[in-house]
Amino acid sequence: MTALELSSAVAVVGTGTMGQGIAQVALVAGHPVRLYDAVPGRARAAADAIGARLDRLVEKGRLSAEDRAAAGAGLTPAESLAELADCGLVVEAILEQLDVKQELFQDLEEVVAEDCLLATNTSSLSVTAIAGALREPGRFVGLHFFNPAPLLPLVEVVSGFATDESAATRAYGTAKAWGKTPVRCADTPGFIVNRIARPFYAEALRLYEERVADPATIDAVLRECGGFKMGPFELTDLIGQDVNEAVTRSVWEAFYQDPKFTPSLAQRRLVESRRLGRKSGQGWYAYGDDAPRAEPHTAPPEKAPAAVAVHGDLFPADALIDLMGTAGVRVDRGKGVPSHPGCIELPSGARLALADGTAADAAAEPTIHFDLALDYRTATRIALAPSSRVSERSLKEAIGLFQALGKKVSVIGHTPGMIVARTVWMLVDFALDAVGREVADAEDIDTAMRLGVNYPLGPIEWGRRLTTYRVAEALDVLHDEYPTGRYAPSQALRRQAVREEYS
Repeated sequence: MTALELSSAVAVVGTGTMGQGIAQVALVAGHPVRLYDAVPGRARAAADAIGARLDRLVEKGRLSAEDRAAAGAGLTPAESLAELADCGLVVEAILEQLDVKQELFQDLEEVVAEDCLLATNTSSLSVTAIAGALREPGRFVGLHFFNPAPLLPLVEVVSGFATDESAATRAYGTAKAWGKTPVRCADTPGFIVNRIARPFYAEALRLYEERVADPATIDAVLRECGGFKMGPFELTDLIGQDVNEAVTRSVWEAFYQDPKFTPSLAQRRLVESRRLGRKSGQGWYAYGDDAPRAEPHTAPPEKAPAAVAVHGDLFPADALIDLMGTAGVRVDRGKGVPSHPGCIELPSGARLALADGTAADAAAEPTIHFDLALDYRTATRIALAPSSRVSERSLKEAIGLFQALGKKVSVIGHTPGMIVARTVWMLVDFALDAVGREVADAEDIDTAMRLGVNYPLGPIEWGRRLTTYRVAEALDVLHDEYPTGRYAPSQALRRQAVREEYS
């Protein structure tokens, strides 16, 4: 048996937003559900709130009246833990405090049957540590739903150090039977999503702290060039700066202050000033009817060059060659080694080169770096980072060229790796590191990142497209520029890069 039978009751302890959402999922799947909360009256109020949401689903045609009636009959508020004795699964969604959760599960062990599966919805605590207080930790597992649980498909099924394989398999099968997309992972700080997503926020914050670009421009480049649904500044405003910063700090501390996970002082100052995002009316952006909209830096129109020369291969940016031809810009083939990264030579003699981890000022010729795009054909914005030796004429040529290809152009400060490229390289590294440490397999990691945080590509797949040996080379260069250990490629990335280069 890999899934809990529908006749088995599911208990949810904790009746906040997440607890109610999990209860609704189990209820709609066909289980009897018991709701318990330590505060008297909250379980009844939560049951009423769930019933109201089910009514709205009926009104919208998403739930039949018959299924609504069955679900309503199956939902029972419980006044004591003793009323959960016959449940086949208990999911906890209470306060994120280790001792409080441990005490709850110790109490549950005295009540439920030996074959009852115990699960925590924790997002920040160690599943292993919670289970450490139990007599039978083998039946304990993490079931991390994403908010709102009824809508978001991803569930991280987390095995603690002592979790039995049969318990994890049963939890996985149950989540799948509930219509969710479960992924399996080992108990590690942040699990899959919150561990691997750290660079998406951290690199944007580092770029802001270095005054490379303002939040609105960084967000726009990651959305319109990188293909992400939201930029990191607008996303953390939505999540709550206090919540996002707390997760970052928790993961950093759990990894013994590994520099790869270092929190941002700029975000700390935002939290200290109580500018928490949408919920406080002010975060990186201002909110409210009269709040001005922050606009990204966009270069004014410039004239495109009549012709350019392409030297060598542009690799991920090869699509630009066809786009330039379609736009009426003549492309001459210049000198270059086809197997090495190339560049676009402008009429003024300056070179346009894809961001590779070096600073533009390090190049022998006046160089303008352009950022990595998810798809250069469909990208609507590109970022350019000119070296200090690039003339105004050359910069205008570069701006005009990309504008002729249908792109808005944001000129940013010259910085190694720019915005999208730097972020993606780090995501690839974090993902492969997690695979190498057997946190999860590659397929589950890509699934989790696409469904959990809406990434346009899973980082493992992105690494394949870019080739991991080029990602490793770029991070090696970044590590030279920032010798703190933050950008040093993981051993898993290095091993994969060697295999890929010589295969």
